[in-house]
Amino acid sequence: MANQFELTEEQLAIREMARRFTAEEITPHAARWDETHHFPLETIRKAAALGFGAIYVSEASGGSGLGRLEAALVMEAMAEGCPSTSAFISIHNMAAWMIDRFGSAALKAKYLPALVTMETIASYCLTEPGSGSDAAALRTRAVREGDHYVVTGSKAFISGGGANGLYVTMVRTGEPGPRGISCLVIERDMPGVSFGANERKLGWHSQPTAQVHFDGVRVPVLNRVGAEGEGFRIAMAGLDGGRLNIGACSLGGAQRALDEAIAYTRSRQQFGRAILDFQATQFTLADMETELQAARALLYLAAAKVEADAPDKTRFAAMAKRLATDTGSAVVDRALQLFGGYGYLMDYPIERLWRDLRVHRILEGTNEIMRVIVAREMLRERN
Repeated sequence: MANQFELTEEQLAIREMARRFTAEEITPHAARWDETHHFPLETIRKAAALGFGAIYVSEASGGSGLGRLEAALVMEAMAEGCPSTSAFISIHNMAAWMIDRFGSAALKAKYLPALVTMETIASYCLTEPGSGSDAAALRTRAVREGDHYVVTGSKAFISGGGANGLYVTMVRTGEPGPRGISCLVIERDMPGVSFGANERKLGWHSQPTAQVHFDGVRVPVLNRVGAEGEGFRIAMAGLDGGRLNIGACSLGGAQRALDEAIAYTRSRQQFGRAILDFQATQFTLADMETELQAARALLYLAAAKVEADAPDKTRFAAMAKRLATDTGSAVVDRALQLFGGYGYLMDYPIERLWRDLRVHRILEGTNEIMRVIVAREMLRERN
């Protein structure tokens, strides 16, 4: 019976490859990237060379063709080195999958080869200055003129804004509400596309974030993903996987913090003994480990459900995202407390992990919206 809860040999090998890559290419540099706000494009493309730029893009489209659990394992491993960089790669994976899953053959042939290698990187554009949690109220409009849409509006908090080459963008082509939303792939260099200043953020310093503006941008109808009016459904399908990925990033960052806390409390002496020897410290570490393992188990289960297209996949993805990101923040916060004043210094990775993980409770749907989704689905099943 235990086998169903264990990773396969292939999954273990994928996780080990991701951990090795992280140890060699990410962890030694993450503090400098954070301090200097460096965008590690070369490292990101090295990750893509291992298949991490298109983890669950189909093999037919040149991707790795792996599942959502494998994606979670990769994101978790890379986040142990730098949650910000891992999250950036996860968003690109979500956008690339949306094109692969819902795009036409011509659209896939046009864009996926460069997305798989991350020669071109994609952003996901749903949130607007006036519509965050109420995503279906978006106002960016696309008016059809012949074989083009003319797009006007703005998107906010876009990871890779200004740096990335493609923007998978939800636009309004019809009536108010979710049924009037469509999805377009918009290129950075199309006339009328511009960007706001790089946002000054608490964390996620290794990736740029900016507003994206569309001023009469002419986008070919062939760049539409799916049919008119399907954009909101496509956006939500993308977020089922995106929530797993960002939850996995929280697990990875929290695991790093727990490991660092164990090592620090073993070496730190107070009152004539290692603070690890105090029962209060051991109780704190035990709770951190227990909660982290519970969140990981739920996230892996949710990944299996999304991969299997289970009827309750959206509910489980929301539950897993909520629990993993809340738990990740709580674990890192307790690790910082165990470090005492040293945890507040940039000499140690804890404060960076604390800053990077905080936003995970907001993006890909706030944790309050995750509760709305869980309650809605749970009550619907009981009607």
